[in-house]
Amino acid sequence: MSGLNRELEGLLSGAGESCGIDGCEPVGGMVEDATQAEGNAAALGGQAARPILPGATIGVLGGGQLGRMLAHAGSRMGYRFVALDPTPDAPCGQTAEQIVAGYADRDAARELARRSDVITYEFENVDADVAAMLETESYVPQGSALLHTTQHRLREKRAIEAAGARVAPYAEIASLADLQEAAERLGLPAVLKTATGGYDGKGQWVLRGSDELAAAWDEASRAGTELVLEKFIDFEREISVIAARRPSGEIRTFPPAENIHVRNILHLSIVPARVPDAVIAEAERLAVSIAETLGAVGLIAVEMFVAKDGTLYVNELAPRPHNSGHYTMEACRTSQFEQHIRAICDLPLGDTSLLSPVVMGNILGEHVQPLLDWMQAHDPEAERLGVAPKIHLYGKAEAKTGRKMGHVNVLAADTEAALAWINESTIWRV
Repeated sequence: MSGLNRELEGLLSGAGESCGIDGCEPVGGMVEDATQAEGNAAALGGQAARPILPGATIGVLGGGQLGRMLAHAGSRMGYRFVALDPTPDAPCGQTAEQIVAGYADRDAARELARRSDVITYEFENVDADVAAMLETESYVPQGSALLHTTQHRLREKRAIEAAGARVAPYAEIASLADLQEAAERLGLPAVLKTATGGYDGKGQWVLRGSDELAAAWDEASRAGTELVLEKFIDFEREISVIAARRPSGEIRTFPPAENIHVRNILHLSIVPARVPDAVIAEAERLAVSIAETLGAVGLIAVEMFVAKDGTLYVNELAPRPHNSGHYTMEACRTSQFEQHIRAICDLPLGDTSLLSPVVMGNILGEHVQPLLDWMQAHDPEAERLGVAPKIHLYGKAEAKTGRKMGHVNVLAADTEAALAWINESTIWRV
């Protein structure tokens, strides 16, 4: 057991005092009162919030690219990392120690706890029961409650509504009759989704006519999970806001990203988002409200639809670093990955100011070879447009079509120049 874990045992066996950083004023002027402190302690499973300082080991449930980029950011700050992931030589395992085991393996999870001073997770489909177990045996400032909420679309929607945000009209679906009634009441088009699992468009069926209902029910019901039907929102833009929150209550948001999807997979994130200032302000306000109401610790990404009249509908939450926040790595004073480390370690949050307009483009399996070809040649178009493409590859073993293999952050004087370079590039023409 590390020294910091021994210190934690001493703290938890004492009077339950909360630790802070001596002499540090909270960034943003947020001061925690006694009621808030009690709520924060409850959100942490009764564990007292305290700073985790460099030299400590951060355990990561999940060893994918988000864990890899967390390890890159945290190691520069002086932290050590160990990841738990079932895939040998996982992306995070290439830059940190790795325990090769399944996410439901309790013995492996206990080994992660033994080797860590604080534990985080890099994606929300880890086993919530294992996360709950770790709360009793280690320090997991994010807790398992939010993980439990965001792993189930119905629970998530109810939590979003409790935070005062709109969601698309929806209905729980348990039978074909339910689906037919809800489609009639909500109207078509609508989207049928599995309540659990699913990402990048998986576990979703777009329904445009009543003649499609029976076939969609037949296929979706085989998933063996609850289903939800959501009214299709005729949106003008998709945006996301990433908020960071410390256990002590301080919150900061990153500039909203405008997101463009292709085949249900994020293709581009454009920052600044091309929406009115009033929409940006409201999106940031909603993200803060959701982070506060749900007691988030670390990052929480709030994905939203912008309707044609400017109304915002929250689509999904992700309590972790997010694909649409990768632009922050070069374009903001503090990256989302450094901010997540600061938040879970209860350090003052960093400045989230935008340094440069940027467009982030995902690199999928089919884009890897064109990207490698581009990297070997001089690029006069980048010079002509005045853009600076920054490459991030994740170290995945196999480049499969549709699989996220990396991303490019295109820094520019304005987003129009970055978009022009992406459109002219041969990388995304596959």
